[in-house]
Amino acid sequence: MVTRSNPKEQGKMKKTIYGSTVILGILIMTWACNTVGEEKNKSQALSHGNIELSLFASTNGQLAFQIRKANKIVLDTSHLGILVGDKQLGKNAEVALLEQKEIKIKYPLNGTKSEASYSGNLYTYNVSETDGTQWNLEFQLSDEGVAYRYVVPGQGTQNVKGEESTFKLPSQTKVWYFERDSDWKLKSHAGEWLSADISEMPTISKMGPIQGLTLTCELPQGGYALVAEAALYNYSGMRLEAVGNNTFKANFEEGEGGFAVDGNVMTPWRCILLADNLNDLVNNTMVASLNPAPDPKLFPDTSWIKPGKSVWHWWSGKYVDFKEEHDMVDDAVALDFEYNMVDDGWEAWENKWEKVTKLCSYAKEKGVGIFVWKHSKEINFPENDYAVMGHFLDSVKQAGAVGVKVDFMNGQSKSLIAFDEMLLKKAAERQLMVNFHGCQQSSGEYRTYPNEVTREGIRGLEVNHMKEGPLPASHNAALPFTRYVTGHGDYTPLGFTEPGETSWAHQLGTLVAFYSPFNCLAENTQFLLNDKNVRPALDFIKAVPSVWDETVVLPESKIGELAGISRRKGNDWYIGVLSSGVEKELTIDCSFLKDGEYTAEIFSDDIKAKPINLDGLNKEANLRQWATAIPFKRETKTISSDSKITIDLAANGGAAIQFIKR
Repeated sequence: MVTRSNPKEQGKMKKTIYGSTVILGILIMTWACNTVGEEKNKSQALSHGNIELSLFASTNGQLAFQIRKANKIVLDTSHLGILVGDKQLGKNAEVALLEQKEIKIKYPLNGTKSEASYSGNLYTYNVSETDGTQWNLEFQLSDEGVAYRYVVPGQGTQNVKGEESTFKLPSQTKVWYFERDSDWKLKSHAGEWLSADISEMPTISKMGPIQGLTLTCELPQGGYALVAEAALYNYSGMRLEAVGNNTFKANFEEGEGGFAVDGNVMTPWRCILLADNLNDLVNNTMVASLNPAPDPKLFPDTSWIKPGKSVWHWWSGKYVDFKEEHDMVDDAVALDFEYNMVDDGWEAWENKWEKVTKLCSYAKEKGVGIFVWKHSKEINFPENDYAVMGHFLDSVKQAGAVGVKVDFMNGQSKSLIAFDEMLLKKAAERQLMVNFHGCQQSSGEYRTYPNEVTREGIRGLEVNHMKEGPLPASHNAALPFTRYVTGHGDYTPLGFTEPGETSWAHQLGTLVAFYSPFNCLAENTQFLLNDKNVRPALDFIKAVPSVWDETVVLPESKIGELAGISRRKGNDWYIGVLSSGVEKELTIDCSFLKDGEYTAEIFSDDIKAKPINLDGLNKEANLRQWATAIPFKRETKTISSDSKITIDLAANGGAAIQFIKR
């Protein structure tokens, strides 16, 4: 518990906490205040393992906190507070600890591993303002990081005008952020992942100082911090404005006008994920774990939520007709895929619902599920409990489809977040899965609504078709450690016919390095089934799962340069390697394998082979100077846990390996 002090005491405390020779163990803070008892005059720093958090008032009286890990600062003095109506909460306030509670949960995941196990401590503080206003500040500390949120009680409508929340990182921190030279940057979050020193962040972007989440930070003392938010409901999505002094401040799409919240204001969790290495970062589940468990009334049964791979015509044909989609069902069967994603264009079919019903019926006979696309603006009408949305979803369900892809929300205002949640609720009521496009990154909603089987909020392979493409290999090599840390992404992997600067083995590697329960593959299905150069990898493409039981990051990985991701499904293991830059030699230690022998199918860059001529392979392609691609070669070896595999990586190359337990 922390109480308000006078300025002299604040100054003394600041010197004590931040003196260069002070090693923070257990911090005792004594605050002068005549209105509290002797017991309230003492406060301990919060701690969990080697993570310590100190809570205090900064020099201007605003509540603030600092995080240390292993006695080193990972987040320096950062402000806390929220602006509700005409009140700036958290300044010159008294704070008292109300409750401390241990959190231990386990729950199933469709993603990097089959089960998440999260434990930590929840601390609830009462904050008393000088005018008598009372509200709560909550912290969670765990081995995976630190999170906090504000809970402001109220009746009627409250207007949230912003937050005082800031995040001050150490000097010389390397920040990974996504960039796009257009206003689409903060609409769709489909930017290229780049890095810069923290000092450059206010001016690094032509689009201004505001960045979208998440931000992955390489700390100068080693290790990683990732800034994110969790449990984004009934609130506006947070962006971060670089305000100088190595600091980001919470920013919202609505600006100074703010947004209305009925009743109590409960913010999403503001998260600082912490990891000593990339393996711990990739396996961090704090964001999902801070979301509520699914409502058993809404999800009494989840057997209808089935992970799988999907065919997709858009990459090779864009606007489609009924016969093409009928043929795509047959191709899904030939590829052992579970779904067909029917994208924009089906609503122009004559007697569209009759045609869709016929398509769904045929697909169901073949064991294939149909997803259909919809523009959000055509169903985003809150009137009568989103009746238009409900009628559309009724039609989708009646036609026999199993899911919807809803596109072009183009923002993260509170009204759009409300739309997203309502879509998930109404889809769940009808046992329909949801694929979000044109949206912000994940904040773990898929735990509360497991029918969210993928979302965009990612710069995916479709950019290779666009004028601003193609994707550089460095972007792909950064994704597992940036965007994918907080949740699945609909990157739509595998583009042999337009791979940009990457090799074909790199493209195969994305099937493992990236993950999505609904994994929609980009490449032309007929090309996959019939091209002689692809044929050696066809069984691998068919077999690779879309969700995993376990994930291990290869220690040679480095953000933006090399992503080596090993994943297990059942008894079998897979590796995806994505390299950026010059040719490399990579030796893979197979000690992650269990006991016994495995048959390893290795797909690596065939550097000595004649490059593949890409001209004419895809009518939608804009090949630019990348008119050829390095093919892959296939090798088979017997491998055990004490084996090592050495592979040569081409410039911007990669590899994919399947280990089948013998």
